[in-house]
Amino acid sequence: MSRIGKLPVTLPAGVTVTFENGLLTVKGSKGTLTQKVTGDIDIKVEGASAHVLTTGDAEGTNAKHGLYRALLHNMVVGVTEGYTISLNVNGVGWKVSKSGNKLVLNVGFSHPIEFTEPAGITFACPSDKEITVSGIDKVVVGQTAANIRKVRIPEPYHGYGIAYKGEVIERKEGKTGGKGKK
Repeated sequence: MSRIGKLPVTLPAGVTVTFENGLLTVKGSKGTLTQKVTGDIDIKVEGASAHVLTTGDAEGTNAKHGLYRALLHNMVVGVTEGYTISLNVNGVGWKVSKSGNKLVLNVGFSHPIEFTEPAGITFACPSDKEITVSGIDKVVVGQTAANIRKVRIPEPYHGYGIAYKGEVIERKEGKTGGKGKK
């Protein structure tokens, strides 16, 4: 039995969890999330907590037990608090802005790069060097932030690029002149 799967998920006030025909639905103040559940997994709601249970001994059931418990917890946090990822832009003359529902990146290319907000995701630009990606689905927020970062991955010599806030970029020394053969 999975150690993570055994833990109950606490349901805050205003959150409802339903599990019918293999479809898990979580409703809260920020929206509704659904997740298809496969395998020998059952979800029971008792009062202010939800329990993920295994109903068989098929191979991989323990792994799915912990997986679906973690997904349920992420869904509950998403519909109550939401998720936010911040990115920093570091480069000479580089800047970001928001135009309607598009994020416009001027990051050293001959043309600006535009990202349209996916469904359920909002972009914000508190400054011209910072991007905030927020939404209720943890997976979509993380993937959107990763796609933005992929435009200019931070390089180790000058530190230019788009990095997660708080990310440590290991810097390299670079070339040193005059120390080779004569």
